[in-house]
Amino acid sequence: MKKFDLKKNLIDIIYVLLGNLFLALAVHTFILPYEILSGGVAGIAVSLAKITGFRSDLIISVLIWVLFAFGAYFLGRKFAVHTVASSVLYPLFLNILNTHPVQVSIDPILASLYGGLVAGFGVGLVFRTGASTGGMDVPPLIIHKFTNIDLSKLVFIVDLLTVALGVFVYGIEAVLMGFISVYASSFAIKQVLVFGGQEARSVMIITDRVDEVVEMIDKKLERGATLLSAQGGYTRQNRSVILSVINMTQYPELIDELHKIDPHAFVIATEATEVKGNGFSFDYKV
Repeated sequence: MKKFDLKKNLIDIIYVLLGNLFLALAVHTFILPYEILSGGVAGIAVSLAKITGFRSDLIISVLIWVLFAFGAYFLGRKFAVHTVASSVLYPLFLNILNTHPVQVSIDPILASLYGGLVAGFGVGLVFRTGASTGGMDVPPLIIHKFTNIDLSKLVFIVDLLTVALGVFVYGIEAVLMGFISVYASSFAIKQVLVFGGQEARSVMIITDRVDEVVEMIDKKLERGATLLSAQGGYTRQNRSVILSVINMTQYPELIDELHKIDPHAFVIATEATEVKGNGFSFDYKV
């Protein structure tokens, strides 16, 4: 039986509360007053209402519950519980803010930018708990589960498609404003999701001078290395492949030092979107 983690669950509750508060704040302060065509169920509903003739509130209700059902089925009980919470908290916070209106007079472009950043920050906090704010957050979460494609990129794509639908109703100028909000939101979500880790590169090195390269990584870069057993596809010879995760700023030094040891070494480097653990968290200095 899985042990109940009180601290983790309390943190999740705080994230869900704050996430929905920031989302409601963004919608109340920037999105609605400046009629910004942002992504989400509301954007789709307004566009579909114009195209189909159905009421937008009816479309929103149908979309939210259909997407919630899909999310509960594919993402599990925890998702369903947390998303139900968001479905209650988000409109609650929005209604509270409507009774205490916050008026901000700024350029519409800045409103689109700020609205996207604040909304993205809120959605990112909720995503960190494994939950969703509901609506159009659900498709990216489902796709991410089965493909491991970066979640912020999936949200960005879905929101772009949502905003693009509005070109038939709002015109190109409103859509371009919406793109600013969507991009800002995607950026904020990614920053929140990777918070607590550091930008890093995962490096695989194939060389005949394995011991010297491992020592260089240990002594000069102060990083660990793992030896993977591999076999040449053509030669069928067994050999070791060095795997190491280094800070992004250390990559040029690694390549320079590696070239000194073995100019013919083969290197594969990929961006590590999230790394946590010894040397890559706030508990350790790099």
